[in-house]
Amino acid sequence: MSIDLNFWKYKENAVHDHAAIYQMACCDGKRMEELEALPIDEILKKISIVFFDWTIQGYGKDFEKEGHGAFQIFTTPQIVRFDCYGMQEDDMNMLMDILIDFGCPLYDPQIATRFDSWTDR
Repeated sequence: MSIDLNFWKYKENAVHDHAAIYQMACCDGKRMEELEALPIDEILKKISIVFFDWTIQGYGKDFEKEGHGAFQIFTTPQIVRFDCYGMQEDDMNMLMDILIDFGCPLYDPQIATRFDSWTDR
């Protein structure tokens, strides 16, 4: 089973249109005026630290571990998307926790929900 996990941070006072951001920024890779720039290098470094015991390839964007599944990372300066394959819930939760530390809540396109009640919206 595959699932994608998507993360971004809105600029202050920006209109929140999660579905449009998901499609244009996370799927099409377009720059969006409503979104903040993210510290992508810092985020990738944190992921590689947390998942140090996984096999890492693809310039630090492809991760795999026997019995745990795999994930690929797609980034632009404004979004982070994980394409997860056969992953355990605990491992996906670790990915979510990393992005929460950077102020980016999860958007789950499978249920069209952004888990951002803790933000200032």
